[in-house]
Amino acid sequence: MQERPETSTKRRKSASAETPSVKRPTTVGKTKGTNNSKQEPSGSLALWAKENDIPAADLAQAYGARVTPAAVEHRKTEQINAGLSEHVEVGRYIAMDCEMVGVGGAAPNNANNDEYSVLARVSIVNYHGDQIYDSFVRPKEYVTNWRTAVSGVTPGHMATARDLETVQNDVAALLKGRVLVGHSIHNDLKVLFLDHPRYNQRDTSQHPIYQRQSPALKKLAKEILGLDIQGGEHSSVEDARVCMLLYRQHKNAFEAEHARRWSHLQPKAVTKVESHKKDIKSKTKEGKNKKKSKK
Repeated sequence: MQERPETSTKRRKSASAETPSVKRPTTVGKTKGTNNSKQEPSGSLALWAKENDIPAADLAQAYGARVTPAAVEHRKTEQINAGLSEHVEVGRYIAMDCEMVGVGGAAPNNANNDEYSVLARVSIVNYHGDQIYDSFVRPKEYVTNWRTAVSGVTPGHMATARDLETVQNDVAALLKGRVLVGHSIHNDLKVLFLDHPRYNQRDTSQHPIYQRQSPALKKLAKEILGLDIQGGEHSSVEDARVCMLLYRQHKNAFEAEHARRWSHLQPKAVTKVESHKKDIKSKTKEGKNKKKSKK
């Protein structure tokens, strides 16, 4: 009896058995145009591909020829002014970027004509570049320079902007106990009027590897990631995603340098031995107090 030819389904199963399974990054929607259009990749596609030795040709086949490994975080859709994203896992690592506008300057009662920056938008993403938080912020001061060509913020955005106190509380809750990634992150914390422990900060502008090239985020994105960003109006979501990608690119080196510089600021973990000693001391004190009370 003649054997039946192997079906395509069986061939696919046998091929997959030979190839180690690799978890693909999550998708973020479908490309417009046809019902059978392929899903666009997540923003962390480039790093995922590099970490798993996925060739660019395979990526093009899976996601469409227009997508290359260098097409990363900024391709994802932004949910502008959406506030907290309820269905996105935050995780331990987050990246933040802020947009600012100018106040002072030619404002009334400003004799020195000094302009300074205040917060107008803040965006936060998780380790995978998924948007966690985005909000416009209504300045308390009179804005003299919206810097729209760079900040992307207009007076019209203020109609739905949140007040500074609300945004402060939201961001402070997200920062608590997490590692914060950013580019010159002290500037963002300054306009938010928030503090964050130095041992929980990872600043891409201070990392030695990146300082040897160019600390400007736009140039680092181009030289390290092959991305063109900030061509016109800035997007704080896009910039936050790029910061996270830069951190992930050299995460081990970041952590080694961080441990060398800031280990003395890390809160010391209580070992089991130390915890046991404390328990013995507390029980000894309790015993002594009981004896005194009996006397």
